[in-house]
This record gives sequence, C-alpha cells and structure tokens, in this order.
Amino acid sequence: MTPPTDSKSSARLEARISQETKALVQKAADLQGRTLTDFVVAAIQAEAYRVIEHHQTLKLSREDSEAFVDAILNPPKPNDALKSAALRYKQVMSV
Repeated sequence: MTPPTDSKSSARLEARISQETKALVQKAADLQGRTLTDFVVAAIQAEAYRVIEHHQTLKLSREDSEAFVDAILNPPKPNDALKSAALRYKQVMSV
C-alpha cells in the first residue's frame, strides 16, 4: 500500500520535539535497524494511511447494516414525491 519514494523529488518537514521524545524515537529506530529519519517517515506515512482509511470507511451497527441490506434487496415502491422529483429531473436534464 506504500507507494515507492522518488528520490528526485522531496519535501522537507521540520518538527520540534523534546529530548525525551527524540530519545524514545531514536531507540525505536535503533531497534528496527533504521535511521531516525527513515523510522519517522515510515511511521507518519503509516499513521496517515490509517487516519485516511478510518475517515473513508463507513461503519454501521448490525441493525443499521441489516436495514441497509433490506432496503437494497426490497426497495419500497416510489411514492408521489419521488415520482414528482424524477419527472422534474427528466424535464431539467432533457432525458
């Protein structure tokens, strides 16, 4: 899921952190045999993907998902308001 990095194009990111945080992150990088920069870039990239996926995923309760499936499999018949809206759409869109 991680796209390859292009060494020809790069952007700089700077952050101020405490000595304690830097030591913690450095220890984690050392444990993985990575440079501090490589560890930080990989960590923020993974977290960015996680956050984006979390916000782009729709999660329904069991009751809501059953209602959704039921509505798809057994749609109600169009009421007058829906029929009127469809007619207006066809007129406006010249369909």
